[in-house]
Amino acid sequence: MKRDEIEAQVEALAEPIADACGVELVDVAYVTEQGRRILRVSIDRDGGVTLDDCQRVSELLSDELDRVDPIPGSYSLEVSSPGLERPLKKPREFERFRGRTVRVRAYAPINGSRTWEGRLLGLIDEHVVVETSQGEVRVPLDTVAKAHLVPEW
Repeated sequence: MKRDEIEAQVEALAEPIADACGVELVDVAYVTEQGRRILRVSIDRDGGVTLDDCQRVSELLSDELDRVDPIPGSYSLEVSSPGLERPLKKPREFERFRGRTVRVRAYAPINGSRTWEGRLLGLIDEHVVVETSQGEVRVPLDTVAKAHLVPEW
């Protein structure tokens, strides 16, 4: 099974578990680092998640993964907060974090650029709108390869 198929299947398993635990599923990533296979699940809630939140989701998801077994072989399950550079994937996240500094990367260049950093103005007509130092950029949502918050110091 391909990585994106595994991530999609795990996301489908994790979403109802996160909802039942009162947290939001932010991201699922299946990666290999130094020969180790790792399933990373990020969760969040207003005010941030606690260690207890992570533990509860980890235990419930681990049981479900053991039952369904979508990943052949051994791997490590990590459940954590998304951190300061929280990824933005779902349309509602581009609205929730309006006004925050973001970095957006597109699959293909738009007006000669593929990456922009600036203040998120939101999601307008299926476009992620970012105010950069060069002006406003509108990136079609379906062309966003990656987007995340940028910590403001």
